[in-house]
Amino acid sequence: MPLPPKLWFQWQRLKKIFVTETGTTPTSTVRMCPHCRALIDRGAKVCPLCGEATGPVRARGSNSTPGRIMGVIPIPTTATSVVVVANLALYVLSWYMTQNTEAAQLYGAPTMGGIDANVLMRLGAKAPYILAGQWWRLVTAMFLHAGLLHIGMNMWCLVDLGPQVESLFNTTKFTVFYLVTGIAGFLLSLWWSPMGMSVGASGAIMGLIGVLIGASYHHGQLGKDFRSNLWKWVLYIAIFGIFFAADNAAHFGGLACGLALGYLIPEGEPTTRPSENLWNALAVLSVLVIAASFVMMTLQLK
Repeated sequence: MPLPPKLWFQWQRLKKIFVTETGTTPTSTVRMCPHCRALIDRGAKVCPLCGEATGPVRARGSNSTPGRIMGVIPIPTTATSVVVVANLALYVLSWYMTQNTEAAQLYGAPTMGGIDANVLMRLGAKAPYILAGQWWRLVTAMFLHAGLLHIGMNMWCLVDLGPQVESLFNTTKFTVFYLVTGIAGFLLSLWWSPMGMSVGASGAIMGLIGVLIGASYHHGQLGKDFRSNLWKWVLYIAIFGIFFAADNAAHFGGLACGLALGYLIPEGEPTTRPSENLWNALAVLSVLVIAASFVMMTLQLK
């Protein structure tokens, strides 16, 4: 079983209070059992609840905290890590193609790691071609970025939000949430600006924020406190989008979809075998849709 939602929200609140009062992050004496996900003593070799061996304790420096690199950057969980790696890989590929394109045409490549618009279009940016049947652009566009600042901001948000969604729900639900909210964002973008081109993971990231906000409505005052911080994220991203001409339609399409999913879908692991099978099937389908989208993109490369 995952960490109970009420306990999860309580833990977030306690951490916030501790940091506010002491200026430091608490060092935990407990860890999560890798099998049943119950909180157990950090030094326990066998979980007292499920009876399974817990494995060795991961070493860490005295100034670091569990789950964070150098005590600052959250360590992504499994599905989040895969998404981050996919985004980075596509950025490296698009940067390489940009360098080759600009060298062939004898003019300088965009500064600050910028990606050529033609390269983004070839690799599957959201574009009017979707209306002509290239549906896969709704997916591939989620993994493309226009520059270093763009991908840096999005990946920073993703490694912070992704583990929270995976912890509160689970990995299979996270996988479905990420794909569905990202597609919803680009669908609204397509309706709002059918002739425009856009790329980025921010629609799906806003979807994850929406999922957490939607779930928080089931947790009383604890949820209200947590929700107020999340709405600040939404405000900051909206302001950033206005000043940097980002695709706010995709942002709010993802957010609205995430709000509905977070509010309606139960938290934690599925409680019955049929529901577990359903979520596993949806997660596999999501992965297949993503894979098929990149295959379609590869086939049309010239």
